[in-house]
Order: sequence, then C-alpha cells, then structure tokens
Amino acid sequence: MRTKEIKKSFKKTQSEIIKKLINLDTSCKIHDVIWKHKQGGGGKSCEIIGKKYIEKAAVNFSSITGQHLPVSALEKTGMKGLKSFNATGVSVIVHPWNPKIPCSHMNIRFFEASIGSKNVWWFGGGFDLTPYFIGKKDILFWKNAAKALCDRYNKSFYKEYSNTCNNYFYLPHRKEPRGIGGIFYDQLNRLDYTQCKDFSLECAEIFIDSYSTLFNKKKLLKFTKKERAFQLYRRGRYVEFNLLYDRGTLFGLQSGGRSESILMSMPPIVSWNKDYDFKHYENKLLKMFELARK
Repeated sequence: MRTKEIKKSFKKTQSEIIKKLINLDTSCKIHDVIWKHKQGGGGKSCEIIGKKYIEKAAVNFSSITGQHLPVSALEKTGMKGLKSFNATGVSVIVHPWNPKIPCSHMNIRFFEASIGSKNVWWFGGGFDLTPYFIGKKDILFWKNAAKALCDRYNKSFYKEYSNTCNNYFYLPHRKEPRGIGGIFYDQLNRLDYTQCKDFSLECAEIFIDSYSTLFNKKKLLKFTKKERAFQLYRRGRYVEFNLLYDRGTLFGLQSGGRSESILMSMPPIVSWNKDYDFKHYENKLLKMFELARK
C-alpha cells in the first residue's frame, strides 16, 4: 500500500502552503484542529484568519479509511467488490479582504483501494481562480503557469485538464462559470506511480507560487465600499457551487467526515443582496471569464 508514503508527502505540502500563506499576511492567526474519522484515519484542519490581507483561508489535510464508499464516489467509479479504501488529500481555499485579490482554491488527493484481489490507485486534484476584478495579463499568467506544469509531464494534459476544469467549475442554474479556471484532473494513473505523485505535488507547488505572485501584486491596491460589496455578492456564487455541485463536499459529508472541516472553505461573509448597481462590474467580469475559457 502506497498510502503511508502519500500521507507523509501531503502533510509536508500542507505545512509548506501554510508557511507561504503566513508570509502573505503576517497578521494571520492559525487555528488547528486534529480530528479522527469514525471509520478510520482522520486529519488536521487549519483555519487561517488575518486582519490585513487574508480574511480567511483554510489548509486541510485528511486521510480516511473505510470499507464502504459514499454514493457520490460509487456513482463516478462504478466500483464493485470493494474491500477497503483510503482517501488522502490536501485542500486549500483563500478568501482575501481586498476584492482586487482573487479567491483561489487547490486540492490534491490520492485514492487507494482493495477491490477483489486487486489493488487500485489514482491521483486527482487541480487549482482554479475566482476573481472579482481581473485583467488579461493576470489571466494569461495563471493559465501559462498551469500549462507549463502540464507540458512537463504530457503535452496533452493541459487542454484536457483545462477543459475539465472549465466544465466542472460551472453553475448550470446561473449559466455562468465560477471563475477563470485552471486545471482539474481525476483518476490519474496513466503515468507510472512516481510521475503521477510528482505531478500532484508539483501541482500544489505551482498553485501556491502562482497565487502568491498575484496576491502580492494586488494586496496594496485601494478599493471602494462598492467594490467590497461586489466581492461579497459574487462570493454567493462560490457558496452555491460548493453546496450544490462540488463532489468533494458531497464525498466528505456522505462519508461521515468532520462537517466543520468540509465546510471550512466557505467565505466568512457573503451577501446575495445588491446594495449597489453591479451591472458594469458583472458584465466586465463575465467577459473576462469567457475570454479565459477560449
């Protein structure tokens, strides 16, 4: 079983990302919770609260074991004859104070299971960007970083994983994307195990380095009350997606995970009220979303 090695690597990834987020906002305070899962395993949830630039961030590690997969996973994999499984992952979400700084999300995960007489495994994960105000240069920077990562492993990865990301992070009831995308992959085992592991670990590294660059570029930009209100209004889309469509949220809740950790990705303040006329902001943002998908 490879899970022991993955747990060590993913815990290191969690620690490294926490350190880099603290460097972005030295006013941050960390709240750690170590928890156990009822079937087996557990995790460490880290909530980060800042007073200057990071309003709320979460960097969570989990590694759970069990004999029964939740419905959300069984529907996707079509597994039969499952004897036991382990799901290990790291997830990150950052909600900044400044609406000029994008919200961002990343996760990497490893799944290993005994099915009949076989042992199966795969990796999944990716990262995406949910801005409120964004320009073409920043979109290209984000997308190019993702493409460079993919191209180092397989030239076909970027187009496939970028399209998967665009299709996944979409709100059908709103008929609009959640953000500008990035990459999203699942059931990756077409390369050898070491390459798949390295790709996932590098995915986390590229994410935090790229996001830190955008964060530092924008954290001192001034913003108005109206721009802040637009940020809170658009955060509603993030909440809607996570509660209605996100498979990770469904998997965590259906597998009996710690609810506080699963829902820690939610923004601390959100509003569905239009306190101002946001038509100009929204039209411009949605045009950038469409540009990013081309």
